[in-house]
Amino acid sequence: MRPPAPKPVARQDRVSLWQYLKLFRKDILSAQPARLYRAWMAEFRTPFFRSYLVNDPVLVREVLHDAPEDFPKSDRIAEGLRPLLGESVFLTNGATWARQRRIIDPAFERGRVRESFAAMQDAARNAVARLEARRAADLVEIEEVCAHAAADVIFRTLFSVPIDDAMAAVVYRAFRAHQRSQPILNLGAFLPLPRWMPRMHRAETKETAAHLRALIAQMTARRQAEIAAGTAPRDLATKIMTTPDPETGARFSTDEMVDQVAIFFLAGHETSASALAWALYLLGAAPDVQARVRAEVAAVAPLEMTFSDLSKLPRTRDVYREALRLYPPVPMMVRQVEAARVWRGRKIRRGAQVVLSPWHLQRHTRLWSAPDVFDPDRWQREETQQSQRDAYMPFSAGRRVCPGAGFAMAEGTLMLAAFLQAFRFEADPNHVPVPEAHLTVRARHGIWLRVGAAGQEF
Repeated sequence: MRPPAPKPVARQDRVSLWQYLKLFRKDILSAQPARLYRAWMAEFRTPFFRSYLVNDPVLVREVLHDAPEDFPKSDRIAEGLRPLLGESVFLTNGATWARQRRIIDPAFERGRVRESFAAMQDAARNAVARLEARRAADLVEIEEVCAHAAADVIFRTLFSVPIDDAMAAVVYRAFRAHQRSQPILNLGAFLPLPRWMPRMHRAETKETAAHLRALIAQMTARRQAEIAAGTAPRDLATKIMTTPDPETGARFSTDEMVDQVAIFFLAGHETSASALAWALYLLGAAPDVQARVRAEVAAVAPLEMTFSDLSKLPRTRDVYREALRLYPPVPMMVRQVEAARVWRGRKIRRGAQVVLSPWHLQRHTRLWSAPDVFDPDRWQREETQQSQRDAYMPFSAGRRVCPGAGFAMAEGTLMLAAFLQAFRFEADPNHVPVPEAHLTVRARHGIWLRVGAAGQEF
């Protein structure tokens, strides 16, 4: 049995509200008590609202599948993200959200992902070349490598430009600056502030968000001109900008498109980078699994294969799925109760917050065998089928499942295969990463690995 995959030390079971806020601002995960890994439901009380974290599969299914209209996305989470994401599909509800999904979803149909595969391969080649130039160092911080690679995929598939394109490079640097300025805790997330009251975002957060949105607006305007001239490439941006709402015939305005591109960068870049980095760490800590996956990859040649050849990489895909289970990029999702309920004998009033936590659900001791252990073979065992149905949702689930989930799985499997074809990875026992969650689950001090050539022994 392998040792448990790293996770943060949980807080004491009972702390004051002030202590909880301090812990929460530092890191979402370590601010939670250990009992959440075995509880079906837990209640948190503040002077302003009540919150219920639910792990009971029946309740999770009710929120996401059976009655999603009774559990819209909470405005509390939107408070901190609004400066960058505006009214993007990630934050909206009701008719606005439904209209946005009708326009966006066709861009991520399986056939469109197939069309984007060559661009993903170009990004993978670039990522391999960049890592080759750095691997002579004793240790390589792999999260930065993965962030650059994931951003390159986004630029190539969305706007048909590599990250080395001048505008793409500027946008990437602006996005990184905004990430560093963005706190997880905004006052509006805890206090029921009226709409007209300023949200007191940091000046740096507002400035970096405005700068990034201006850069995205430039790229969007350039693409609109190309579409008008009939010279636009057939990529995701063109597909989304030319798709009319099937019910109204209206397309996204420039401002709406800026909102959507912003969330594509956040969801498609930040989350993919997180999952890929953790997958490489887990393989570096499990050389037996890495050897088997590398043998599978060697028979396929990932940088030359077709989209259909992804089916020949089941072990690689299972490693990526297991990384998403242990380190879901978005660790928690918050919904608001619009219709009162009685759950497990408790009255859940209208206005309460419901927290769905992939982090706890996917490591739940009652729902998974050896939940903290990296075991990609579990995905081939019958026992996992029920766990997958009840307790696996790295891309959410139901009506609000991420439209790019299939895209992300293809990207992650390909990128992982490309790295394993070219390199060996080894975890350093002196640099065990500690996961923490802000916008996504990352390592507190980075993920440091030894990187050698594919045939090299360390």
